[in-house]
Formats: sequence, structure tokens, C-alpha cells
Amino acid sequence: MTDETLAQAAAAGNTAALDALLTRFKPLVKSKAAPYFLSGGDRDDLIQEGMIGLYKAVLDYDPAKNPIFAAFAALCINRQILTAVKTAARHKHAPLNASLALEEADHAPARHTPESLLISRESSNDIANFLREGLSTLEHNVLMLHMEGLSQAQITQTLGKTAKAVDNALQRARNKVRALHTNSFAK
Repeated sequence: MTDETLAQAAAAGNTAALDALLTRFKPLVKSKAAPYFLSGGDRDDLIQEGMIGLYKAVLDYDPAKNPIFAAFAALCINRQILTAVKTAARHKHAPLNASLALEEADHAPARHTPESLLISRESSNDIANFLREGLSTLEHNVLMLHMEGLSQAQITQTLGKTAKAVDNALQRARNKVRALHTNSFAK
């Protein structure tokens, strides 16, 4: 069977077709993962990410848009691996960035005092109110779906909007949230 036929069968729920594709494309996944380093992970983690990308390719494959499954799968595998590498790199220095200098440690407020919890809750309420009132309905919906982890293509499909409308709404929402963040720290 061709890759395209297997992909369509796998997307329809044929587990034998899915297994055949996963086996057939595992060498490609390994070759795509080989040149990368995953901070806090190992080579098997990168291969697993690549396999997730392959699985997503099976689910998202549309022969009308991508007539050659192998090319589409390679793109999805590469994107998934790169996303994992970038995400791991962003969090690499988180413990250092979150720590306090030794001389500041004695003056640091307790982390979970009733006052700090109340302030945190009030801040959360302020942010939620801003998101409801400061963003348009489209901006709010797009931002919420984006924060849930949906891609822009998935948001476009979910909301029935054009890709450009979703992209513009997300950019406007980000700018408004960035302005709120900047203004709250300027006070």
C-alpha cells in the first residue's frame, strides 16, 4: 500500500495501517532527531517527539492539500522536534531566573502568606476582568483558544474565521496584554 493510502486508512481508525506507517517512517524520525539536542532530555525523547509529529501528520493529512504524504510527514516531524527543542531551551534557566540573591533572601516576603494569596487572587481577577473587558470578543476567543494550545489553523477552523483575521486578532490581543503588563509594572 502507498503511504497516502495507509495515512487515509490510519486517520479513519485502522490501527494496522497506523502501525505500518509508524514502522515505515521511524527511520525518518530518527534521522530528523539526530542533529538536535534536547535540554533536560535525551535522544529517545526527541525520537518520541518526532513520532508524535508523525502521528499528527496522519491525523491532519489531506491529500487535496498535500498529495505526497512523506513530504507532509517530514514537515510535521521536523516541526514537532523543533518545538520540543525550543520549549526545553526556554525553560533551561528557569531555576536561575526564579531564584533570589543570597543578600535578598532575608528580606523576601513569605511565599504563601494569607496576604500574598489575597494579592495573587486579586491580580488574577484583574487580569480576567481586563481580558473580558479590554479585548474584543474575537480577540478574547482567539487568545483563549491559543492559550489552550490550539494552533492558528485549529483556531481558524474552530471559529470559522480566515487565517488573517485570526492572526490579526491574536496580534492585537498580545499587544493589549503586553501594554497591560508594561503599565502594571510602571506603577
